[in-house]
Amino acid sequence: MTDSDRQIAQWVEETPFVDTHEHLIEESQRLSGAIHPRTLPCDDWAYLFRSYAAEDLVVAGLPPADLRRFLGPDLASQEKYRLIAPYWDRIRHTGYAQALRHTFRGVYGEDDLTAESLPRIAEKYRETVQPGFYARILGLANIEGCHVNSLQRIFMETEQPGLLDHDISILQLCRCSAADFAWVEAETGKRPTTLDEWLEVIDFYFATYGAKAVAVKSQIAYSRALDFEPVTKAHASRLFPHHADRVGALHALGPEDLKALQDYLFRYCVGKAGECGLPVKLHTGVLAGFGVMQLGRTHSNAADVCRLLQDFPETRFVLMHIGYPYEHEFIALAKHYPNAAIDMCWAWIINPVAGVRFLKEFLMAVPSNKIFTFGGDYVAVEPIYGHAFVARRGIAQALSQLVAEGWIALEDTRDLIEQIMRGNARRFFRKEYREDAARP
Repeated sequence: MTDSDRQIAQWVEETPFVDTHEHLIEESQRLSGAIHPRTLPCDDWAYLFRSYAAEDLVVAGLPPADLRRFLGPDLASQEKYRLIAPYWDRIRHTGYAQALRHTFRGVYGEDDLTAESLPRIAEKYRETVQPGFYARILGLANIEGCHVNSLQRIFMETEQPGLLDHDISILQLCRCSAADFAWVEAETGKRPTTLDEWLEVIDFYFATYGAKAVAVKSQIAYSRALDFEPVTKAHASRLFPHHADRVGALHALGPEDLKALQDYLFRYCVGKAGECGLPVKLHTGVLAGFGVMQLGRTHSNAADVCRLLQDFPETRFVLMHIGYPYEHEFIALAKHYPNAAIDMCWAWIINPVAGVRFLKEFLMAVPSNKIFTFGGDYVAVEPIYGHAFVARRGIAQALSQLVAEGWIALEDTRDLIEQIMRGNARRFFRKEYREDAARP
């Protein structure tokens, strides 16, 4: 390691992250240990695998039925370890597992997960979950605040507003599934039977939470392409069910009609976000989980979002996860479209080496104010520490290589580090912008 490498690594280590994407549940739920099948399926050390190392275990050969037992609340700790031990050795070098290993070291003081260390890790998991542990772990990771896309509410009124900023989730407002209608009814008590009534619900969320939110977020790319075409309100009104059994009617819509209705509602939400001055965060690229991804649709993400970027030129879009494994196309989007920014959230642990390559190429092609370099993308807070460790290493490597190759001067890197780790996010998601937009 050269002197410049050490200097860059030190500057990266000293600079706080603004964490632009997590799925954290409220700390009080972790403290209560209340089991929830989606957000807290178990309350022991296995919970740290839920995102995303569990998926690597299955890809490495762990039977899905054993994964469900591993992540469930009923199995003894030693039995859980015996289930995954052969597969842990197979995944320990992936980004997902490296983030966990760094968490074991930095949070629990254990070098790795082994039969010997397991009892201590299990005990330290329990000892760590104490009041204030979110702030403590984020402080250990040198993270000054997190953006959270709640998996429990369309907008979460957080107990820790000084630490956590929340997105408005527009997925439930435009996907039109039975679960989405039930979700909205549970939160609002409303059962819209016409499009106008549904738009009133959307208006309610933006009027109530627009000034409090940091962005809007949609992961609709998990279920469809991102090619949202203009649709007239009259056409959407005909498609929206007009009777009590609206959910059944939606299920009866053909694929083209369902797409048209989603297109209208999604673009309506984007328009409302623009009125509130809220950036629109879009999931792009590889999908979480295993055995479900349609790579052709994933590959089309970059081409599909061009229409949105053109039709909403005053709305700022955040394209998440670098579109991996098609990240070069997202560099091209950010270079060409003034309203497109790229978020490296999740990317550092999907493929750390690809993250280094991406950051180098991005900084050589795109204005440096258009990138955010960290989001852990976790439901549990503890692995954020390990992910941040991996990200800092990758950022330092990328900048060191650019300096060594003569593309950037060492004296320019300190300001660049501050910008890409912290400054860009603070300016782009600025609170005063949101408050001004929300005033009558």
